[in-house]
Amino acid sequence: MATRKSSGKERPSYRCTECGWTTAKWLGRCPECQAWGTVEEFGGAPAVRTTAPGRVTAAALPIGQVDGRQAAARSTGVAELDRVLGGGLVPGAVVLLAGEPGVGKSTLLLDAAAKAASDDHRTLYVTGEESASQVRLRADRIGAINDHLYLAAETDLSAVLGHLDTVKPSLLILDSVQTVASPEIDGAPGGMAQVREVAGALIRASKERGMSTLLVGHVTKDGAIAGPRLLEHLVDVVLHFEGDRHARLRLVRGVKNRYGTTDEVGCFELHDEGITGLADPSGLFLTRRAEPVPGTCLTVTLEGRRPLVAEVQALTVDSQIPSPRRTTSGLETSRVSMMLAVLEQRGRINALGKRDIYSATVGGVKLTEPAADLAVALALASAASDTPLPKNLVAIGEVGLAGEVRRVTGVQRRLSEAARLGFTHALVSSDPGKIPDGMRVLEVADVGQALSVLPKRVRREAPREDRDAPREGRGLGREARPGP
Repeated sequence: MATRKSSGKERPSYRCTECGWTTAKWLGRCPECQAWGTVEEFGGAPAVRTTAPGRVTAAALPIGQVDGRQAAARSTGVAELDRVLGGGLVPGAVVLLAGEPGVGKSTLLLDAAAKAASDDHRTLYVTGEESASQVRLRADRIGAINDHLYLAAETDLSAVLGHLDTVKPSLLILDSVQTVASPEIDGAPGGMAQVREVAGALIRASKERGMSTLLVGHVTKDGAIAGPRLLEHLVDVVLHFEGDRHARLRLVRGVKNRYGTTDEVGCFELHDEGITGLADPSGLFLTRRAEPVPGTCLTVTLEGRRPLVAEVQALTVDSQIPSPRRTTSGLETSRVSMMLAVLEQRGRINALGKRDIYSATVGGVKLTEPAADLAVALALASAASDTPLPKNLVAIGEVGLAGEVRRVTGVQRRLSEAARLGFTHALVSSDPGKIPDGMRVLEVADVGQALSVLPKRVRREAPREDRDAPREGRGLGREARPGP
């Protein structure tokens, strides 16, 4: 029987440039990270090897005997950052903070470094994008000068590791991981091989020394973290720093956290003197007025688990062009278009189709969750009739295409936040749960009932046959509570 001879030629293998996943054949899409066009040939197929058992570094213990105090979190001195991290920085943890250029990443981390150094913890701040004198100017501006805060400008990995041996810090901040390269690895800084080597070396150093590490990461034009996806898998915590550069508000969101939840959001205000945390940021999203103004409605949105009161504004004017304008800022255009269609068909408001409509939020906040639908609909109806909504009223609910008002999550938390800020009336769907003291809740089933809080002239735009016809559901809800 003839035997098949093995070929001496090595078969090529393929690797994903995003996450490092390898395969024996080419694929158009990586099964690991779901990226298209990233699988490339890189050489012969890896040989199958076996590893003999070796000496263990530490004996395995029952989980109840493991000392958990070594993983106790230490506060960074920035309360809003501690909120997102789950209480603070864990010794040996590696945190990746990513955000767009100019959003304030370096300012936030320099402030956190100075506050950590003020607790007699040695902190090393390594910058690869700026010179040491440039960072010193920023430190003078925000008041981040401390004898325990060390500063170095390096782009070589071996030099960074040398600074660790000299300073022996308890906190390392590297700005940024894409600017540091290893001379032993081919490729430009920021490439897949370089980022993997730099991150791997710093993670090993952090675990061995019990040193917390904060890495700054770049983002692509799509908002994703630049570099291989493997970087996000290696680190312990991934945070996104976001905000409109024309607004003062900055948000830090947790994407991955091995030591806490990812539902928390930290709020900051960026100003000339630096960056400060906002324990109560709702004031940035509201406009204080003595009397209500037509076209405005308040709602309570949830950023993670944090309720924030936001204001929705709308303006309608006669259009001078055949195709009326639809302009939005801070709101999804598709959601606003849906609310216009629901108001015209279910709310019997026919004056919106031929008018220019502008809708926006206050303070640069972006409302993307469906819970703001009811507030958007009421703001549009108020602007169309030039009639203000009652004072101290918030609207919470998702509006469907049939005009029904659906319940959203976290209603009790939203109502408690509204009551804390002094609002006395709320429009919600059915079964709101426990109502805070001093708050009157109106349960509405559809848009028609919600529009009953407006004066009757909002319905003068409807045809006479529609206006004179009896309409069901004109009450104030299941419990028939009086309006504000």
